[in-house]
Amino acid sequence: MTESGSLKVIFAALIGNTLISITKFGAAFVTGSSAMFSEAIHSLVDTGNQLLMLHGLRRAKKPADEAHPFGYGMEVYFWTFVVAILVFAGGAGVSIYEGIHKVMAPEPVSNVMINYAVLGAAMVFEGVAWMMAYKEFGRSRGRMGLMEAVSRSKDPTVFTVLFEDTAAMLGLFVAFVGIAAADYLDMPLLDGVASIVIGLILALTASLLAFETKGLLIGEAAHPRVVEGVRRIARAEDSVIGINEILTMHLGPKDVLLNVSLDFGDKFTADDVEASVTNMERQIKRQFPDVTRVFIEAQSRNSQRRV
Repeated sequence: MTESGSLKVIFAALIGNTLISITKFGAAFVTGSSAMFSEAIHSLVDTGNQLLMLHGLRRAKKPADEAHPFGYGMEVYFWTFVVAILVFAGGAGVSIYEGIHKVMAPEPVSNVMINYAVLGAAMVFEGVAWMMAYKEFGRSRGRMGLMEAVSRSKDPTVFTVLFEDTAAMLGLFVAFVGIAAADYLDMPLLDGVASIVIGLILALTASLLAFETKGLLIGEAAHPRVVEGVRRIARAEDSVIGINEILTMHLGPKDVLLNVSLDFGDKFTADDVEASVTNMERQIKRQFPDVTRVFIEAQSRNSQRRV
């Protein structure tokens, strides 16, 4: 997935959520709907989340320095994890609290048609943003299932927006049903119940985001096809008689660290080994551009096992 694709998805969600949150707050103030207020908080949190992800992408571009010799690529993972925490605390927490308050002290919702109009417009905006995120994510998904693709994805920005927009669509539906039921049945507490359900949806979304981002934050291996490709390149070298170990770790969505321990034949000179290492590094970086740092170690199999 390209960085330009990620930026396009984030900016689309940012613009949409900003406009939607302003409209929802206005509707919540006029009608007194708890569910609408929860949806407004939800959109406001999502707006802040997109700003944090843009900040993470900008920070990740910083070049390596003495303090961070491998660069700042993992900043994108950190800020996405912060987003998950904000969705849980800012979105889910406030929505559940507001819902409980409304259930304990129910108040009728006024000007219901305003809520319907705002929710309908929000569904259109969120639907467009969701389609953009889903389309962009689908480009890297291939034939994998959705959850498998999320699990294997090393770029959390797009699947975070996709999760948020999915939660937003579900929340809008719940808010619509809750407000309509409260009005039709003359049971204001159902508006509060809808707010609680929206909070639970956000809590589940936050938990999924935190779980997926945690793996990236603590360091995930590259895709198995990268490891197998490196193995194939190493085996093709005449001087290599054994592969001791291949270790990979994502330092960013498009930044992979590779460490390879190889056993070279005793009959080959130091110049032969150096030539093989140079050739392997050149082929690895050509076939797998995401592998930005390659470290190849010459070590006998017995020595590697003893270590």
